Amino acid sequence: MKEEKIIGRGIWLDKVAAELVKKEKKLGRSLDLIRVESGIGASGIPHVGSIGDAIRAYGILLSLNNLGYQSELIAYSDDMDGLRKVPDGLPNWLNNYLAHPVSKIPDPFDCHSSYGAHMSSILTDGLDKLNIKYTFQSGLDAYQSGLLTEQVVKILENSQRIGKKIGEILGQKKFQDVLPYYPICPSCGRLYVAEAHSYDSSSKRVKYRCVGAEVGRQNIDGCGDEGEVDVTIGNGKLSWKGEFAARWAALDIRFEAYGKDIADSVKVNDWISENILEYIPPYHVTYELFLDKSGKKISKSLGNVFTPQVWLTYGTPQSLLLLMFKRIAGTRNLSVEDIPTYMDEYDSLEDLYFGKIKEQNPAKLRKLKGLYEYVNHLKPPLIPSIHAPYNLIAQLSSVAPNDPVEYVVEKLKSYRTIDHTTEEFNLKIMLISKWVKEFQVTERSKVELDDSERKAITEIVNLLNKSPEPDTIQHQIFESAKSNNIHPSKLFNKLYSILIGTDRGPRLGPYLADTGTKKAAKLLSEQL
Repeated sequence: MKEEKIIGRGIWLDKVAAELVKKEKKLGRSLDLIRVESGIGASGIPHVGSIGDAIRAYGILLSLNNLGYQSELIAYSDDMDGLRKVPDGLPNWLNNYLAHPVSKIPDPFDCHSSYGAHMSSILTDGLDKLNIKYTFQSGLDAYQSGLLTEQVVKILENSQRIGKKIGEILGQKKFQDVLPYYPICPSCGRLYVAEAHSYDSSSKRVKYRCVGAEVGRQNIDGCGDEGEVDVTIGNGKLSWKGEFAARWAALDIRFEAYGKDIADSVKVNDWISENILEYIPPYHVTYELFLDKSGKKISKSLGNVFTPQVWLTYGTPQSLLLLMFKRIAGTRNLSVEDIPTYMDEYDSLEDLYFGKIKEQNPAKLRKLKGLYEYVNHLKPPLIPSIHAPYNLIAQLSSVAPNDPVEYVVEKLKSYRTIDHTTEEFNLKIMLISKWVKEFQVTERSKVELDDSERKAITEIVNLLNKSPEPDTIQHQIFESAKSNNIHPSKLFNKLYSILIGTDRGPRLGPYLADTGTKKAAKLLSEQL
């Protein structure tokens, strides 16, 4: 069998970066600096899916660096977009600013220069907490500084060709009648409601009529104003059917991923970029969307927002990076209750990286080691961190009398699960204790049990309901295994799986006495 060639560290990021470099070499473009881009939505509360776009772009940057190329991540804030809907939970007075550019709306939290600046800051704060390096680019500044002027002018000068092509690609006739540009009406201050119907290339001004529009599924009346706006000083913005292309050309972007929900817009922008702006569009990958547990798209304008800050309140940065770097294909249902899974998975990945867990398949081993290296910014630690199962720490935290860190560390040492602690491990305990206070586990995976195992566990349950001493519990487990012809290690394995979700753990007698024998009896009974 032909041995599979491993690119870079062996994960999907390396494959994408290699294909990107291959494309750029074929085009003959300079590889001195390869820019990757991620858009930062500023019209609603950024969620985990939003930051995923930027994290994955950063992953491509890391892979390009690993291949020997200098790269830069541009985090482009769409803060010239108009507000289409007031996100759930924000004040009603924002309805007065529907269709206004978010960079010109007051911050409802009164801590940033605008609504748009506040929303952008949520995402950039998440990137900072993840130690992701990026260059921030405000859309408002891009238009006002003239960064996009050359591209805006070319698109307006070729608006008829573009309108016709949009009709061919999408069947949308709108831009055959109006320009793919939204002026800010000087009279009412809104976007979208003022139609740009002609362009004067000598003065670089568009003529408009403020006729109203449907914005966010509601009709907003125009103010009736008519006039002209200068497109060179930020008095409006391009439609999405052109703005991506303008950004790519102006900033020399070579890579940008996108979600399936905007695939049509990307198709149009690719055509505009290549045929109007004469800039070969960046290498793309498509990713699926994150859904909440009900199967609905996680949205920045709905009440199911799951921000990166929420994740980092309960989980480590490594666990969030693992979520994003693990794979790009496939829709994933996501909630705060998934954080423990990724925390434990990171520990398993680290154990494999340092040889504590064996993997016989060399290709799979290289891929998993590569994933671990990416999660650590391609700078993996020299020694592994301290590990203890998430559920074990969670259950100990739930019964801690005062300081959860001191209590959990003391108990784990007494179980010989750990022999020392570190600042990093103490922080992990604090994160887990916060999670426990908010989200107690209500469902557990069913563990397969045969008749003899059920009988043995029933005997153990009967004892636990009598609040026995630790040594009595430990003795009963061995006795139940023996009397039911089960190897003790197998019975312990089943008990650990039910109680803490792993196949091994601390000495059960002291542990169950600490966390509550009747609570353990209830958990075991539910499995029966």
